[in-house]
Amino acid sequence: MTFSYVDDRIGTFTLRPLDPEADAALLHPWVTHPKAAYWMMQDADVATVAAEYRKIADSPHHDAFVGMLDGTPCFLVERYDPARAELVGLYEPQEGDVGMHFLCAPTDTPVHGFTRAVITTVMHWLFTDPAHRRVVVEPDVRNTAVHGLNLAVGFEPAGTITKPEKDALLSFCTREQFEAAVTRGAAQ
Repeated sequence: MTFSYVDDRIGTFTLRPLDPEADAALLHPWVTHPKAAYWMMQDADVATVAAEYRKIADSPHHDAFVGMLDGTPCFLVERYDPARAELVGLYEPQEGDVGMHFLCAPTDTPVHGFTRAVITTVMHWLFTDPAHRRVVVEPDVRNTAVHGLNLAVGFEPAGTITKPEKDALLSFCTREQFEAAVTRGAAQ
């Protein structure tokens, strides 16, 4: 399965399923970079990255994708069922909930608006599935940069939850909230 979304300012984004063995060397510098501290894989080696993504690939409730801009890999996306993975027992799931994590690759030449274009692409992709009614995220409470991005695409914080590895800001975004945020963003 491949997904494509064109951002008029940035370019064409695509998503493809992640191959744990083939993509581990690509992902390793992304997930161990200092800017990926909230990914919690700072000390991982390539084999550990492959093993972690093999666990995800083997799960019926969690999967991962490599995102590309104009054919060049540049971000990582995980999609999960929050009622069965990541958030079990930590919130009241609703039918149509889908969880998401994303990570942009480090770069020496940042492009203004890139990360917002990535999260917009991911949200468009998630909402192409009519069964997905609401996206659920749980970033670390200290990750203020991603909180701002989440707000920009329509997420509303619901409160802090305690996970084994972090205190997280549980937030939700419905299809309607996302569409309204995209419309607002286009008008700016």
